[in-house]
Amino acid sequence: MAHSDSSKRSIYAAMAANVAIGIAKFVGAAISGSSAMLSEGIHSVVDSVNEVLLLYGLKKSEAGPDEQHPLGHGQELYFWSLMVAVLIFALGGGISIYEGIQSLQNPEPANNPMVSYIVLGAAAIFEGTALVVSIREFNNWHPKTDKGLWRAIQDSKDPSSFIVIVEDAAALVGLAIAFAGVWLSETLGNPLYDAIASIAIGLLLTVVATALVTETKGLLIGESASEATRESIKAIVQSDEAVINMGPPITIHLGPKEVMLALNIEFQDDLSANDIEAAVRRIEATIRQTNDEVKRIFIEAQAAPELERQTVEP
Repeated sequence: MAHSDSSKRSIYAAMAANVAIGIAKFVGAAISGSSAMLSEGIHSVVDSVNEVLLLYGLKKSEAGPDEQHPLGHGQELYFWSLMVAVLIFALGGGISIYEGIQSLQNPEPANNPMVSYIVLGAAAIFEGTALVVSIREFNNWHPKTDKGLWRAIQDSKDPSSFIVIVEDAAALVGLAIAFAGVWLSETLGNPLYDAIASIAIGLLLTVVATALVTETKGLLIGESASEATRESIKAIVQSDEAVINMGPPITIHLGPKEVMLALNIEFQDDLSANDIEAAVRRIEATIRQTNDEVKRIFIEAQAAPELERQTVEP
């Protein structure tokens, strides 16, 4: 199964859950009059739109190189992921906070809290299932780390997988907040708690959106390959018998599994042009075999003085 297929599976699972849950939340909000339930319905709508944008970004990123985009369209995914983060902030967070403030100013007792409990419970089951699927697919395509899932998400170059995880996790927290708001309003007979829960859900989405903007911004402006990949490249080049010295490898992610690499290498002085050409082919082949995400390699031979200031120690 291709990496993009794995990402799409997570997105489809999350989308199915969000559409079903969103309908139930709006019905529950209409019956109960709960502000927190309405905010959760808005949350599900925003998440559903986000999944559509991620699928669109994945589709666009798969387009091959052309005259105007010689390095392909891989970064389309990063752009649309940034749009997802902006939508979470503007629509999810902003509207939920606005709805909560309106409810604070005009508090109305909620009706039929049991409807809200049933909807929230069902939503938690759907969201939990979607979260399990997204984490499983993420783990299938990302190296395990002793520092945990969050560190793996921070190191990931694939927003189509980690955004779904963050959205599903935030949805579960939002459901807990909505449940607390409905329960406190019913138990204490004060509808203000429901309004406060709506504002809290909006603030949660704002925090999530800010974190996602930070992650996707780095990818959009160009992040290097992982330290492990860079160290592997250095070891391969330095171990080749034709190489005397090298500059730091320049890497940039053009997509989740697509890295461009530029190398400045000083070869042995007594090598012929054919020998250097053979060494370049040998180095490229080894790098590609060891690091399959490196798709484009540019190697430039440099004289010793030009490399003295950028030498990479073995």
